[in-house]
This record gives sequence, C-alpha cells and structure tokens, in this order.
Amino acid sequence: MKKLSLLLIVAGIVLLGFGGYQWFHTAQAQKNSLAEAHTMLDKEGKVLEKEEVAETAKSFFPEMGETTGILEIPRLNAELPIVEGTDEDELAKGVGHYKGTAYPGQNDQIVLSGHRDTVFRSMGELELGDHLTVKVPYGEFTYEIVDTKVVDADDRTIISPTTPDEVLTLTTCYPFSFVGSAPDRYIITALPIEKK
Repeated sequence: MKKLSLLLIVAGIVLLGFGGYQWFHTAQAQKNSLAEAHTMLDKEGKVLEKEEVAETAKSFFPEMGETTGILEIPRLNAELPIVEGTDEDELAKGVGHYKGTAYPGQNDQIVLSGHRDTVFRSMGELELGDHLTVKVPYGEFTYEIVDTKVVDADDRTIISPTTPDEVLTLTTCYPFSFVGSAPDRYIITALPIEKK
C-alpha cells in the first residue's frame, strides 16, 4: 500500500511539473511574439494614406509561424500577438491567423483562433458592441462585435468568403471550463468601424 501511495505522489509531482513547464514555455513564447510584434509595428511606424493602406494590404501574405501583428481587446485590457497559422506551434505563440483567410483591408473574412486556456481565456466576458483592434504593419483596424454563437467543433461553415464585405471572426474552444478536448467552438463576429 505504501508503494502505491508513493507511486501516486511521484506521478502527481511529475504531472504538475510537466504542466508548469508547459505553462511557462507558452507564456514565454507569447511574450517573445508580442515583443516581436511591437518591434515590427514600431519599425513600420509611419501612417499611410487610405490608398497606400489598400495597396499594401493586397500584398500582405506572411509565412507560417511569422508574427504578423497585435490583437487589442480593450474590455479585457489585453494585447495579444497574432501569428500566421493555427497549428499547435503557432497557437503556443499567441493568436493564430487561419491560413487562407484575409487580413484587414483585404475585404474578406479574417479568422483568428486561440486557446481558451491561454490567449482567449476571458472571451466569454466580451459583449455585443465591444471593440477589437487589429494592428498590422500597414495600419490599425477596429471592429465592433455584432454576434456570438456556439457551434459544433466540426462545423466549418463559419469559415467562408465574405467578399466584398470584411468580417472579423474569432474562434476558441467551448465550454471555457471543459477539461480535455472541447466538443464545441465559441464564435465571435465583428464588423469594421469606419474611420472618420
């Protein structure tokens, strides 16, 4: 009986250590990506005219794993790095941009995904009317949340062309407190706010 107890204690310590390592590794990767995004945006720093923004947006197609910008969520006081791709390696660094969807200014659907237990842990606190700002090297783009819904994890209909309308879609696993592979996805839809 003592051996079994000791084995269970050791197994618990190993699991806690592994979980702590993963948490630290993910937090460090996100911190590095955010610093990289700030450096990139500061370097590009100049304000472009509307025509220049449209022209630059047409040719903005980052490589997989590349840090591409920042997602700001004022209600959550959050500033999250955006990384091209939605595989585990990319999602460990921040919010993943779903390859093949648009970026701001490309007049189509933009899909950003994140883990519910890291970058998108507080997404359930967002409300209709809240703003989201995407900062990329060629400008800042603000969107207003107009809809939220829950869909099945296998539902791919939420990713579809919206040309000529620009739509920002955020996705994360749901329920937020579910342990293991969640059965659903929480979807936030936001539309551009025109600059005055």
